[in-house]
Amino acid sequence: MSVLAGAQRVHAGDGPRGTDRFSVRDLLTEATYGIGARPGRLVLTILGTVLGIASVVVTVGLAQTAAGQINRQFDAVAATQVVAAPATTRGADGTERANARLPWDAEARAVRLAGVEAAGTLAEVDVEGAAVTAVPVNDPSQPAGVAIPVVATSPGLLDAVRGEVVTGRYFDSGHDDRADRVVVLGARAAERLGVHRVDRQPSVFIGETSYTVIGIVDGVQRRGELVDAVILPQGTARADFGLASPEQLQIRIAVGAGPVVGEQVPVALDPNAPDGFKVQVPPTGSKVRESVQADVNAIFLALGAVALLIGGLGIANVTLLSVMERVGEIGLRRALGATRRDIGAQFVVESVVVGLLGGLIGAAVGVAAVVVVSAVQSWTPILDTVVVLLSALAGGVIGLLAGIYPALKAAAIEPIAALRGGI
Repeated sequence: MSVLAGAQRVHAGDGPRGTDRFSVRDLLTEATYGIGARPGRLVLTILGTVLGIASVVVTVGLAQTAAGQINRQFDAVAATQVVAAPATTRGADGTERANARLPWDAEARAVRLAGVEAAGTLAEVDVEGAAVTAVPVNDPSQPAGVAIPVVATSPGLLDAVRGEVVTGRYFDSGHDDRADRVVVLGARAAERLGVHRVDRQPSVFIGETSYTVIGIVDGVQRRGELVDAVILPQGTARADFGLASPEQLQIRIAVGAGPVVGEQVPVALDPNAPDGFKVQVPPTGSKVRESVQADVNAIFLALGAVALLIGGLGIANVTLLSVMERVGEIGLRRALGATRRDIGAQFVVESVVVGLLGGLIGAAVGVAAVVVVSAVQSWTPILDTVVVLLSALAGGVIGLLAGIYPALKAAAIEPIAALRGGI
């Protein structure tokens, strides 16, 4: 039907012999007919392109999404945490000895540095075997339970390790300076001691000494062992248990401030002997992100390239097969005045349209895959719209490249030889 319609338009034309008598509309009509004549073959033809384009979109989308997720997780904890402690040396007897002591005001010295958002000191307290209980009576008939550790901290530690107060409050500098006998319980320690609220000023006993519970903490992202401990102000631990000095300084920093803070902290702690302290600074997140993203890109882009190659070969093979099947039609169109350029352009347009369909569908499938994976993992999907558009257009480019050889073969068919073979 499309060939007869073309014949009618040719006879109706008044152009000179030898000129191109087929318009762009005729070209699009013939290409559309050729594409839609075999829907089943069309689906199989674009499948390879769909898979290839989808692989590329998924590669870029998941790489960007994963990079964003890595940024959030890495920056939330690891990339914003600096730990300072006295450097140690091993003696002749094999024991390690500290080369310096953290000052009692290490927290105040640290928070004055640029890039430091919070800081706090902590140390384990030696209670010399004293039991931690919720009642002053020691019943020897009761089986011995697991000892609850006692830790001393400065007031700013909870913020530095990203903990939160479940009930009550954390002690402040006033409690610390006065050596008040108050404690804060970790959530699991409070559960073991049977303390669930602090509005009635409950007490716990370390040995025979009573300490008022003023708060319960949980959700500690760094130094998670604090939820199992009884936490004293370091001034109280110094007065009651002879604590010599803090053992560790925890610092929460702004993202990217690690190298600068790592250099400044030892000087702030002891300007005369900064080498007496070791500082653990987080590695830069860019190298980690680049490494992960490069690995993901390499794998998926390789798969996408293979799928695109298969898709392009599929389009070329099917277009070449279409040329062979439509030799009679080609001969008739040539006899009616179609030029070699008309015939070649028809098959190139068919290949481009098939490739573009595959690109559009593949890009849509890739976007859907990124969204679904992100939803399952509770991530925020990140995908550049320019990449999606370019991927869809890449399908048309693949179709163009795949259709060049079949188009040349079709354009080379002579009308006489084609018509002798029949329609």
